[in-house]
Amino acid sequence: MLRASTTTVRNSTRLARSFATVVDSASGVKVAAIDNGQPTSAVTFLVKAGSRFENKPGVAHALKNFAFKSTNTRSALGTVRESELYGGVLTSSLSREHLALTAEFLRGDEEYFVDVLASFITGARLPRHELNELVLPLVEADSVAASNDPTTKALEAAHTIAFRHGLGASLFATQHPSFTIDDIKTFATSAFSSGNIAVLGTGIDQAKLSKLVEKFLGKIPSSSSAATPSTKYYGGETRVESTNPLQTVFIGFGTTGAPSNDLAALASHVAPEPHVKWSKGISPISEATPSGTTVQTVYLPYSDATLFGVLIQGENAADTKTAAQAVVKVLKSQVSETDAKKAVAKAKFRAASEADSRDGVVSLLGNKVFAGADASIETTLSSFDAVTPSSISSAASKLLKTKPTYVVVGDITALPYADEVGL
Repeated sequence: MLRASTTTVRNSTRLARSFATVVDSASGVKVAAIDNGQPTSAVTFLVKAGSRFENKPGVAHALKNFAFKSTNTRSALGTVRESELYGGVLTSSLSREHLALTAEFLRGDEEYFVDVLASFITGARLPRHELNELVLPLVEADSVAASNDPTTKALEAAHTIAFRHGLGASLFATQHPSFTIDDIKTFATSAFSSGNIAVLGTGIDQAKLSKLVEKFLGKIPSSSSAATPSTKYYGGETRVESTNPLQTVFIGFGTTGAPSNDLAALASHVAPEPHVKWSKGISPISEATPSGTTVQTVYLPYSDATLFGVLIQGENAADTKTAAQAVVKVLKSQVSETDAKKAVAKAKFRAASEADSRDGVVSLLGNKVFAGADASIETTLSSFDAVTPSSISSAASKLLKTKPTYVVVGDITALPYADEVGL
């Protein structure tokens, strides 16, 4: 049975427009659900098993690829066959903070799929032959793809320079990892405990999901939430040689502490994406960006830090440099009242749009559910009302006073250095 103390009920967290509440089950797992009457449902087991928590480089990546393999109750083939019979879809994903195990299915099939997700948490076998035959090939394929993608290479390098340890740990194992099956088992054992798990559902009744979680995770080991040393921001510059034709520059800055709405608004202010299809847009960056060159903002809030930046990619180093100079110029300029109003509106829209998608619900509410903070979309949007032109300019000014995180990927003999773009 679900048990919630008076304090838990009083401090319950509102979620989106369904007014569901986050409650602690008797097993200590936080449960939250949003039900807007959709014909399909989805349940995500969010585990604090991201790369920042790993005991050896690459084990989080390997554990992610062990998902839905053999458990004490099902073989890997059995899971696939049964899920196909139900018409459901199983996926796993990894971030620097969380391992997400998700099942999407027709409404009414929730008991089977919650059981499938829970069985990996409570009874993953993690045999050596699956590591060698199934998991390592997937790990290698992921790593090779990441090494060939300039965007991924730039962001991976940026995290390492910005935070070094913890959040600086790579999402990807090396192509020839040094971890063993025992390292993975040790990591899984420490991660799969009540304090490290939250269950988020969409298109499913809160009470029903809570009962299922209690049924299948009722005997999960109890422990406090996983922790790492407080994140520190360092910054720096690196240059990565790449034969990819895209010439890439990342200009970024990091902050520590809770995510800031001022930074979210600044990201929207800097973003040059047009509001009308086929239009180039009217932002100073888009007007100064050469044809064939793209500029996109990067805003990655974590539980205790944020990486903010701009990713510039062009067909040649000269055009990439021109766009990078335009980005720095905008970052150094004052934000007018009109621009601030537009930035806040764009930031609100992005947050609201994120809450409308299943993946967005997990990324938007995950850390808030773990922290027991107010996760309602109304509160999230209304918090932007405190953002002003001066607060956005102040946020940009504080960033520029810190050491930037500057990464180039491509022709390192031609791509600009940080001081050549105005940093």
